[in-house]
Amino acid sequence: MPADKVPASVNKGKTGMGELISILEEIQAKYSYLPEDVLRQVAEETGRSLVDIYGVATFYRAFSLVPRGKHLISVCLGTACHVRGGPAVAREIQSQLGIKPGQTTPDREFTLETVNCLGACALGPVIVVDGHYFPGVKTSMVKGILQQARTGLDRVEVETDQRIFPLEVSCARCNHSLMDARHVIDGYPPVRVTVSFGNKHGWMLLSSLYGSHEVSMEYEIPPDTIVHMFCPHCHAELIGGAKCGECSAPMVPMIVRGGGVVQICSRRGCKGHMLDLGGVTLD
Repeated sequence: MPADKVPASVNKGKTGMGELISILEEIQAKYSYLPEDVLRQVAEETGRSLVDIYGVATFYRAFSLVPRGKHLISVCLGTACHVRGGPAVAREIQSQLGIKPGQTTPDREFTLETVNCLGACALGPVIVVDGHYFPGVKTSMVKGILQQARTGLDRVEVETDQRIFPLEVSCARCNHSLMDARHVIDGYPPVRVTVSFGNKHGWMLLSSLYGSHEVSMEYEIPPDTIVHMFCPHCHAELIGGAKCGECSAPMVPMIVRGGGVVQICSRRGCKGHMLDLGGVTLD
């Protein structure tokens, strides 16, 4: 078995639950799912039982034991969405992609799944594509939504737009870097935070490009939800006294390397943000 299948971070006999989750995240990012042969090698290298590893892999929804496409589409078929046309939307997506729920297109571009609830019943029928909510979907909208996914949701021209630039940030409480070098969003290491909303608790990766709104998250967050963000190192909540100028939700502050503070809105879907570099404020 090729040695490079298992991340270099694997440390035999010293792998706690948090470290195991990080290892599985690396494997998922590399293969888009968790191959059985790689999980067996992780068990061998770490000394943990295969049962333990599969337990973690099946407990967290972000992990998949079967290949996933580049884009994940979730169609709500709960009661509210069902009576408003959710099944027709699901059939239209199946028709255009040529796959059924639980399947992935042959080119590994799309994976389709149906769920019982996405937490946005008043907005039904709802579909979620790569964490982006689309409310009130009609069958006539499906083709356009799929095209948006192909070209990039919240796409920015990172190489030509001078308003877009990378930042390195750290926790305002413990000063530990929040950058995650194991992953890439918009061509740069993202900002990693722990988030909670409702009864959910998981991770979120934020683009480190100021002006980009690309994110990756463990759980889909309904629009307009206020999200609590925490440092993954000291576990302190990242919260300040400022309010968003666009929606009045609490702003989340982070320290910018080299001086300054960047603040982002805690409300899912709001793009309010502010950067203060010692007297120069951008928003």
